[in-house]
Amino acid sequence: MSAILDFSIFPLDKGDSLSAYVARAIRIVRESGLPYVFSPMSTSIEGEWDEVLAVVTRCKEALEKDCSRIHVAVRIDWRTGPAGRLTAKIQAVEDHLAQA
Repeated sequence: MSAILDFSIFPLDKGDSLSAYVARAIRIVRESGLPYVFSPMSTSIEGEWDEVLAVVTRCKEALEKDCSRIHVAVRIDWRTGPAGRLTAKIQAVEDHLAQA
């Protein structure tokens, strides 16, 4: 079984430039050892349910140290079956595009 969790997290009380706070969260994602894809609007990570939720919790805890309001948006695709869907889903679309 695996979950792909897609999330964005950032403070709402730190002005316009938030990249330092996003970098703080991405560092936690990297240190988790879970497969992930970082993009301009969100980050997707793959793992077991408890693992991916724990990463988001750690990110929130890291930001709350100096942020009084934090926005967190989460979407989760949970499915029985093997892991590796994070890259397989992208490859499946790329394969279809190659056929067109």
